[in-house]
Amino acid sequence: MIRKRHQMHSERREQMRGGPGHVDIRHLFSNDEIKARTRLCAILTIPPGSGIGLHLHEAEDEIYLILSGSGVIDDGTTKSVVETGDAILTGNGASHSVLNTGTVALEIMAMIMTYA
Repeated sequence: MIRKRHQMHSERREQMRGGPGHVDIRHLFSNDEIKARTRLCAILTIPPGSGIGLHLHEAEDEIYLILSGSGVIDDGTTKSVVETGDAILTGNGASHSVLNTGTVALEIMAMIMTYA
């Protein structure tokens, strides 16, 4: 299946999971279209100063691939700078937040896969 950009559903979430600012979400495919146990398959665009608040991933894994920009991932105990090309895996009861600390939009490919 090929989905053209103009065919993708987009939405804006203000203060996503308690984070500052807003996040634009471009859904690549819906849960119904992906036969594997998937909750999210999207590109997240986070403007400078915006982010996603600390949240838990129980019974699921989330993979981030940084497509462009830079920011900070906080797993509740450690803050790590991430930039273009970096990959992040969070799951199995772990939590994380992300903040765009750069001067350009932070673009992240995000996939959430569920255990059941």
